[in-house]
Amino acid sequence: MRGVSGGSGWGGWRSILFGLSLLGLVESAWALTASGRVVDDRDADGRAERDEPGLPGVKVSNGREVVVTDAAGRYRLAIRDNDTVFVIKPAGFAVPRGADGLPQFWRHHRPGGSTGLRYGGMPASDARHHDFALTAETARAGRDAWSADGSTGADPATADDDLHVLVFGDPQPKTRIDVDHYARDIIAPLIGRHPGRFGISLGDIVHDDLSLYPALNQATTALGVPWLHAAGNHDLDFDAGSDAESLLSFRATFGPDTFAWEEAAASFIVLDDVIYRPGETPAYVGGLRPDQFAFLESYLSGLAPDRRIVIAAHIPLFDPIPGVASFRAEDRQRLFAVLRPFHKVLLLTAHGHVQRHYFHGPADGWQGGAPLHEYNVGATCGSWWNGPLDAEGIPDATMADGTPNGHAILTITADGGYRLRWQVARGADDDAIALYAPKVLRRGGWPGVPVVANVFMGVEGDRVEARIDDGPWLPMTRIVAPDPRLLAENLIDDRVDALRGYERLPQAVASSHLWRLPLPTDLALGEHRIEVRAFDRWQGERRATAVYRLDDYGR
Repeated sequence: MRGVSGGSGWGGWRSILFGLSLLGLVESAWALTASGRVVDDRDADGRAERDEPGLPGVKVSNGREVVVTDAAGRYRLAIRDNDTVFVIKPAGFAVPRGADGLPQFWRHHRPGGSTGLRYGGMPASDARHHDFALTAETARAGRDAWSADGSTGADPATADDDLHVLVFGDPQPKTRIDVDHYARDIIAPLIGRHPGRFGISLGDIVHDDLSLYPALNQATTALGVPWLHAAGNHDLDFDAGSDAESLLSFRATFGPDTFAWEEAAASFIVLDDVIYRPGETPAYVGGLRPDQFAFLESYLSGLAPDRRIVIAAHIPLFDPIPGVASFRAEDRQRLFAVLRPFHKVLLLTAHGHVQRHYFHGPADGWQGGAPLHEYNVGATCGSWWNGPLDAEGIPDATMADGTPNGHAILTITADGGYRLRWQVARGADDDAIALYAPKVLRRGGWPGVPVVANVFMGVEGDRVEARIDDGPWLPMTRIVAPDPRLLAENLIDDRVDALRGYERLPQAVASSHLWRLPLPTDLALGEHRIEVRAFDRWQGERRATAVYRLDDYGR
């Protein structure tokens, strides 16, 4: 019988098979498409229902491309295995809360799931047809809807028109005991009184034990606001065989590792900047993937140049140790090129368990009109929940630069301006400076023993002054040195014959925010008051006090 192509029998079958292959490719391409609607969830039940109207102009992404919903709220995106389809929450809307208390704005596409990973990886999930529900916010309805106990996230007395964001660097519990420290030291003092509209944790959500995610989330979500998560190097599936598979367990809990979130005052972009390199030393490096650059270019192309942009990631973009590349230089240059058209960019990173501010300029490859501010946020866990225990059984946890553990508060004004504040765990709102001074000096003795001020949010060039009693204010000198308060604790740990906590405090390292002033010894015998004031560029004048005594020494 003659083949359908008019040639030999085999040629005919070959044509048929070729045609079927093409059809298969077309069907496969069609199957790898995500579509659905973004709806106005008017009954606020967290479900997208048929009779609820679609929302036009909402951005949806597969982690590379960003599309916008049509007049009926419909979207369509190409997807691949291991993609995540997510909605970019627009200003004025809230996303539903999942059973775990976290915001649900994504759908993974991994039909086969993952097997063999210690912490489970990602269960099977199909994103080809998925609808997203968004609820319109009124004055405070968004926060009220997120409250677990009926209370609002913020104290009504502190409500204002500014956007307040809670920023946690490295919560990083090692065990359930550390989760309890986190809950009592960080979360409990904030419940019912914090100003945050939402929060961000900047990676190292836990310390390698990913089974702690549910317990940690239960503590965090008690704050009653949406909580976003960047991935850290301690959030990896270390038994994964590649970087592409290394965040399956993290993503199964927290959603996409790279995404955007919009508020009226700013756009927030959360980036996984940990490149896992199994079998190499070190096993990871800071950097970004090609798909992340594709997402950034697609998303940023729709923003105005004067829009406030906040980039949140784990590993700093600068290299903390000069000459040691901890973030790939080529990726930093490419990121800076993408960000260059924007006039209001703030970088938030963590990872180092110290606190510092870095201003990128031409030497770093930043070509913007003003230096690019990177706030390298101190760790919520401080020194990994280590150090001597206090009366409540909570570790001291002071960081290696002398900064107490705690969290940051980012405030963004309607015009895109911002303010930053470090909140010491269980501390007063104005707890911003720690002083170290001798208790007693000899009257008439060598006047070289200083008072040292650790200004937790201090930046080189800040005005820091001190006075003794009611004397004149004198400028203090900035130094780069270890905090003597922590050095003293290191010496105690060396001398005691029993551990004062699970692990001792870290060895003191050079701090970027210390100032000193030699104390005078030509004053009257007795006690003298030391007063220090620092002029914080975001919070204004901050003060701290101490005393020292002058004695005579008879021979």
